[in-house]
Amino acid sequence: MKAIQISEPSVMKVIEMAEPQMGDDEVLLRMRYVGFCGSDLNTFRGGNPMVKMPVVPGHEVGAEIVSVGKNVPEGLKPGMTVTVNPYTNCGKCASCRNGRVNACEHNETLGVQRWGAMCEYLAMPWEKVIPAGLLTPRTCALVEPMSVGFHAVSRAQVTDIDVVMVIGCGMVGMGAVVRSAQRGATVVAADIDDEKLALAKQMGASYTINTKNEDVHARLREMTSGFGPDVVIEAVGSIPTYQMAVDEVAFTGRVICIGYAKAEVSFQTKYFVQKELDIRGSRNAQPSDFRAVIHYLERGTCPINKLISQEVKPEEALAAMQEWDKNPGKVFRILVDFK
Repeated sequence: MKAIQISEPSVMKVIEMAEPQMGDDEVLLRMRYVGFCGSDLNTFRGGNPMVKMPVVPGHEVGAEIVSVGKNVPEGLKPGMTVTVNPYTNCGKCASCRNGRVNACEHNETLGVQRWGAMCEYLAMPWEKVIPAGLLTPRTCALVEPMSVGFHAVSRAQVTDIDVVMVIGCGMVGMGAVVRSAQRGATVVAADIDDEKLALAKQMGASYTINTKNEDVHARLREMTSGFGPDVVIEAVGSIPTYQMAVDEVAFTGRVICIGYAKAEVSFQTKYFVQKELDIRGSRNAQPSDFRAVIHYLERGTCPINKLISQEVKPEEALAAMQEWDKNPGKVFRILVDFK
C-alpha cells in the first residue's frame, strides 16, 4: 500500500508498505482523508523530540471500515464512515487509574510515538474507532484537532458567566472558541492574523484582539469592566503567550495550557499566589469530546471549507508541507486525499 514517510528533517516521500494484518479485536480501515497538524510540521522541521524517525505521520482521520475482526461488537460494520481516537492508554498508570486516559503516562499517539495514519489502510483496536454519524470522511479529518480544544474547555469548567480568552486561533483554538460559546461564555479570540480572527468571530467569538498591533491589556480591561478574563486558554505554545495568559487572567481565574512551549518560560510567580490561580494542563481529548465535536459538526453550521486550507494527493504532500513551513500562520489544515 501507499504511505507517506518522513525519514529525516525536511525529507518526506511516498513509500510502499505491506498492508496491515487485522487482529480479532481490530477494525481494518481504508483511509479517505488524513490531516497534517502542527506536530507533523514540527516533525518535518526536525523539532519534535517525541518522534523517532523514520515515521509515518498523521492522526487526524476520516476513514471507512473495510472489515472487522470476529470479536468486534456489532455496532461497527463494513462501509461505515468513522474517525479514530489516536491515543493509546496503558490502563495501569495514575492517569488511567483516575479515569483520565487521555493523559496516560505511557501514551503513544499515531504519527508521533508510533507510525501514523498517512497510508491507505490502517488496523485499529475497535475501542479506538469512533462512528461519525452523518459526517463525510473529509469532515471527519477535522474532528480530532477540534476535540482537543473542546477538552480544554472541559478542563476550564467554563460556564455561561465566564469571559474566556482563547489565545491562538488555529484548529485547536477554534475548537475552544466553539465549545466556550456553546456553553454560553463570552469569548475573546486572540491571534496575530486578522483572517483567523474574522473566522473565530463567525464560529462564536464575541470579541477579537490582534495581539500584534493592539494593546491587549487595555482591550481586555475594557471588555471585562476591569476584571480581566475568568479563563485564558493558551493554544499557541510560545513564551509571550504563556506569559500573557498569566498576566491577563482575572484574580482567581483559570489558565488552561494546551500548547507546548519550545523553550523555558519565566513567570512572575507572585501572580500565582496573589491571584490564587488555577493553572491546568490539557492534553489530547476524552471520548466524550470526540462525540461532542461530531454532534457539533453534524449540525452543519461550521464553516468547514474555511478550515481546510488545501487538499492534496500523497504525491503532492511534500510541496504542501514545504509551503506550510515557509508560511505557517496562514494554514488551518492540509488534508491528504487517499481516495
